[in-house]
Amino acid sequence: MLHFRKLRTPYFLKWVPSDFAENQLNSRKQQLWPSGYSSVSPNTRLFRTKRAPVNEDSEESPDNVGRTPPAVEKEAQAALLEYFHSTRNLNFLEAENMSKNSPIFLSELLGRVDVGAEIGHSVARFLRYYPVNEFEPFLESLGLNPSEYVPLLPPRFVFLSDAPFFLENYYLLHGYGFERRNIGKIYREASEVFYFDVKVLVSKLRGYEELGIGQSSLVRFITSSPYLLFGDVDVNADFVEVLERMKSFGLEISWIEGNLLEGSSCDWSHMLGLLTLFRKMGLEKEQLAEILLRRSDILFEDSGNRTVLLVGFLLKFGYTMEQIGSVLLQFPDVNFGQFVSNLRRCFLFLNEIEMGAIEIGDFVRSHAMLMGTCALMRANSLYTYLCVGKKRLCKYILQNPQELKNFVLGAKVERLPRLEEGIAVKAMKTKFLLNVGFVEESNEMKKAQMVFRGKAAELQERFDFIMSYGLDRREVCDMVKVSPQILNQKKNVIRTKIDFLVRELGYPVSVLWVFPSVLNYTVERVKLRLSMYDWLKGQGTSHLALSTIVATSEREFIKKFVSRHPSGPQVWQELKDKIYSR
Repeated sequence: MLHFRKLRTPYFLKWVPSDFAENQLNSRKQQLWPSGYSSVSPNTRLFRTKRAPVNEDSEESPDNVGRTPPAVEKEAQAALLEYFHSTRNLNFLEAENMSKNSPIFLSELLGRVDVGAEIGHSVARFLRYYPVNEFEPFLESLGLNPSEYVPLLPPRFVFLSDAPFFLENYYLLHGYGFERRNIGKIYREASEVFYFDVKVLVSKLRGYEELGIGQSSLVRFITSSPYLLFGDVDVNADFVEVLERMKSFGLEISWIEGNLLEGSSCDWSHMLGLLTLFRKMGLEKEQLAEILLRRSDILFEDSGNRTVLLVGFLLKFGYTMEQIGSVLLQFPDVNFGQFVSNLRRCFLFLNEIEMGAIEIGDFVRSHAMLMGTCALMRANSLYTYLCVGKKRLCKYILQNPQELKNFVLGAKVERLPRLEEGIAVKAMKTKFLLNVGFVEESNEMKKAQMVFRGKAAELQERFDFIMSYGLDRREVCDMVKVSPQILNQKKNVIRTKIDFLVRELGYPVSVLWVFPSVLNYTVERVKLRLSMYDWLKGQGTSHLALSTIVATSEREFIKKFVSRHPSGPQVWQELKDKIYSR
């Protein structure tokens, strides 16, 4: 493995000798915290206020925290500062930070004192008899919410001075250059670090500096990945290996630091795995440098996990590792995470319009770059805008893949031109409708053309099937004029409905001519309505037409007929459960 040159020892570690020991730490306390820090008597009685259950609303809602009047809050903060600094002997700056930047803790404390009296006196009196858990305001002052720090509170300690090395490690990090909120992040993700012997933390910081990492850069790296302070060795092996490989590409530590995303965390083991994957793609160091310089998000966004997802996706569709390397070299100028999201969305779109598996595979292999740059609108919206169905849209995209660019969200979409085949189909439908008795160019003809689905031959077949039940042509023509939708159903569906009415319920075939729309309703609906009607007839209900029984909305049917009998609603529900459960 290559070794980084040693840089001049930074100013901070000049005052931390390599043989750092407890007696030396004590001799230097004047530099870190005021005298008297360790002067708390071991015989002091410890009390802890009973903490209210953690409630997310009370924790994070500014409204709940900000209800304390400013004057009351200021007096309470002053009392806390006096307590933390004078009574508990904490560093003045930390005592002030704890008192001013822990509003949730302060609000809960004020809920336990007499706010009618002089606030400062009430708070001081309460703290005199009930010392609080100092870890709570301290961790809140580092930017943590109770939901974040409560699970991490040390179980055996109440005072900060009780925890060995806790404050020493905190002061070490703060003096090194870590902001308080970043120290809070380190505690949230690596709280164990604060309970190590302070010599361990010093050794780890030294170890990273000896790799050639400057103090400010190291602050950025550790803030991004607090787990770098874990482990039995001084430096994290995966992190060091990533740095070594980057250097072999000609990329310096300053470049790596500059690409760390603010507020995010880095997993260097994942990034190392991705760099290893790049090797399997046959990419040379110069090519990798070109990719990373142009698109650093390939490695740094989500620690490269999105890139791994992309690689896995492309492998499933038959790409070789070498081909994936070429994809990365030609990667378009679009956010990497958005590219992966677009690619997945486009795949789901092709699946939704029922493109065949083989066609989808070919399409992805040929047009992955195009798919990743198009944030497509929903398929249902395209059906409406283009005035097409799945089959036509699928065929159109296969023939014109670049048209995907025109189907993105927010684009103005024009309806597709008519196909010659579509014109011929419409002509056949028109001929069928004229034979049935519709008047050419009439409103009824136009409405029927919009309603009918399927080819003219299918419509004719269904028309003839209805006639086979004993109706003459004129009667079936009248039925179609009144309710053209009945011919949109498949022949076996029409058979089921007519057999139910005529053969099972005993209605004459002529009922279809009188009320053709009965064929538009499900068998369950017709059966439920007629069963309820039979029961109502037994209770004295007058005769009702079939159209009234079936076509009336459910609300009106219950209101007008079912609810008029005291037992009606119960019988209705029992019939409904029985019929629909089948």
